[in-house]
Amino acid sequence: MKDFSVKRHDNGVWFGTFKHLDELNIKHGVSSRLGGRSKAPFESLNLGLSTGDDPEVVKANRRLFCEAVGVDVDRLVTAGQVHGDRVYVVEEKDVKVGEVTLIPETDALVTAAKGVPIMLSFADCVPVLLYDPVHQVAAVSHAGWRGTVAKIAQKTIKTMQEQFGTRTGECLAAIAPSIGACCYEVDQTVTSALEQSFSWWQEVIVPRGDRWLLDLWETNRRQLTDIGVQPENIIISGVCTNCNTQLFYSYRAGKGRTGRIGAIIAL
Repeated sequence: MKDFSVKRHDNGVWFGTFKHLDELNIKHGVSSRLGGRSKAPFESLNLGLSTGDDPEVVKANRRLFCEAVGVDVDRLVTAGQVHGDRVYVVEEKDVKVGEVTLIPETDALVTAAKGVPIMLSFADCVPVLLYDPVHQVAAVSHAGWRGTVAKIAQKTIKTMQEQFGTRTGECLAAIAPSIGACCYEVDQTVTSALEQSFSWWQEVIVPRGDRWLLDLWETNRRQLTDIGVQPENIIISGVCTNCNTQLFYSYRAGKGRTGRIGAIIAL
């Protein structure tokens, strides 16, 4: 088994999973754009309700994705993402069975509630799935460049520590398909923010004329190891969404008019 592998469910949905989470039988998945019902330019498994797609079609796509992963869509909790650093702890009382449960202005969800799937949406930004196998806590973070420099992945684990006693050395992390260093060109606004957040910021950028190529995967990996996550417990999918638009949505490739993949995890 590869560290990250993409498979097709009987219902037609294609999605990826990570080896270290599969080995622990943790229900999780990163959706592709294949196997849904949306029409162009969202074809076909668009999971984002804020894209301009038909909301009822998106809800049907979410049901298909949850069925493929093996979680209950009627207990699904998502968030209104704003490229910030707010982390929310999802409890059983937050679940609105049969409705769209959306936590406002939040970019990371943490839960210890059994059978409550948590999901965020992406189209180039980095999905970071986290799991504490000792205290049974799961999380998902949304790390675009703003979330990355705000250390959203670090703050998610710190919330797990504070709320549930998570020890960083025992945490598993999965960095899912997103825009890679091959394609992610940024300007000085981003590099200046990196410089303010990380002492090693120059190690994750490569100059290209008057701009730079940024490695968001490595930036998130490094911020996790900085707080004690073991390197061998971190898997990076290595799949660039901008390079693989037949399989994943890319905001940059679609010039802003595209669907969203979902990263989901449940206990």
